[in-house]
Amino acid sequence: MRKVRIDPFIFWASLLVILVATVLLVINRAVAEPYLDGLMTSITYKMDWAFQFLTFSLFIILIWLALGRYGKIKLGEGKPEFSTFSWGAMLFTAGMGTSIMFWSLMEPIYYYTGPPFGIKANSPEAAEWAVTYGLFHWGISAWALYAFPTVVIAYSYYVRKRPSLKMSVALSGALGKYADGWLAKVIDVLVIWSLVGGLGTSLGLGVPMVSAVIGDILGIPETLGLNVIIVICITIIYSASAYLGLQKGIRRLADINVYLALAIAVFVFLVGPTFFLLSYFSNSFGLMLQNFAFMSFYTDPINAGGFPQGWTVFYWAWFAATAPFMGLFVARISKGRTIRELITHILLWGSIGGWIYFAVFGGYSMHLELNNILPVADILNEHGGPAAIVEILKTLPISFIVLPFFVILGVIFLSTSLDSATYILAAIATKELKEGEDPARWHRMVWGAVLAIISISLLLIGGLRVIQTSAVIVSVPIFIIYILLIVSLLRWLKEDYPLMVTEEKKK
Repeated sequence: MRKVRIDPFIFWASLLVILVATVLLVINRAVAEPYLDGLMTSITYKMDWAFQFLTFSLFIILIWLALGRYGKIKLGEGKPEFSTFSWGAMLFTAGMGTSIMFWSLMEPIYYYTGPPFGIKANSPEAAEWAVTYGLFHWGISAWALYAFPTVVIAYSYYVRKRPSLKMSVALSGALGKYADGWLAKVIDVLVIWSLVGGLGTSLGLGVPMVSAVIGDILGIPETLGLNVIIVICITIIYSASAYLGLQKGIRRLADINVYLALAIAVFVFLVGPTFFLLSYFSNSFGLMLQNFAFMSFYTDPINAGGFPQGWTVFYWAWFAATAPFMGLFVARISKGRTIRELITHILLWGSIGGWIYFAVFGGYSMHLELNNILPVADILNEHGGPAAIVEILKTLPISFIVLPFFVILGVIFLSTSLDSATYILAAIATKELKEGEDPARWHRMVWGAVLAIISISLLLIGGLRVIQTSAVIVSVPIFIIYILLIVSLLRWLKEDYPLMVTEEKKK
């Protein structure tokens, strides 16, 4: 295999931006944090309509692509590189991470105590919407934000034969002559920053959660040192996985992750209030389907309660900020699939995985709260989410086994997000990457080390949250990138599809 070369500008500029931005944000945290919080609030309130129209429009465009004549376009020659299960496992674990473990347990409680539509808190009606909104936020709309960039990048890479996994290359249909200039470089550096910030969010949720469970198992307090040890363990796992590559490392770890995630979900489903979980999910799912359009566009402009801005719009902005990474990674592993297959599998694999977790874990935490078995809401308010999760897990049978199992799952979930991220960071900073090629191993290890150093440094100085917030703010320029992606794909399809029809007639 030929030697794969780095893109010096992207590589060094990205490292410089990450270093300078992180240092400045952390040093000026006292000023930066309230400023960024205010800016984020302003974005979610003033651009609520924009993110909602974008998300719903992407869903419509994806359905049109999947069901229309373009759906049969094949992405690359030959058979799919990965089995359907491994392919689905990689895209799900890369997209969800430990976020789904945390929010499936805690999010319904937040909605129960702070419901939408002016509903009275802690009421039966609030309980009916508690899991419903979780199914909505982690369902098809969220995965539509991930799926559309994937389609455009995969089309650019496999159909247009552009040998590069860069967002700027996927935008070349819209950018034209500017696709190789300074603007393209800025876009790629911006994508790397959004990826690093998105990983900060995963670590910010996952590490304290895993640390709290380990602390309870060992009977020790959750300390900074314990958090650092967890990050080091995760770094060793994801670096080894990224070093081994897609087939031997990332794919295998994702497969293990899905098996473990399903195992604990099946266990809780069987030992928990099984029929209540089924009934509660059925009711919540029906409520979501009935109100899908309304929830998609709900902004609450008259009462101005802030629920859609604080939850739905924030989620769409967060998913949009991390979507370029997902698009690049899933496009790379989707060789041999059709556009129809790519869209339907991303929407279904992702949504069903999220729905299973909210049905089981969200339903179980609500069962504990509603039946006064465990005051989950009180623990959440007084001690935080990680402490509440520990207490929920301790209500399960054989909790002495469940707790260590949960830790292992959490560590692997974080590792699968980070190994795919390490791979894509190296791919973006690589000059050319043809079909079947991977970024250089040393290059993947460099980005693995960068992520580890940043994570540990931010944990030590307490600057993780400010990086998370800055990543969500990046969603504003990413919003423009979505528009350019739509233009780029439509232009390419208009240019290429008549040629494909002519070739088919000749055959």
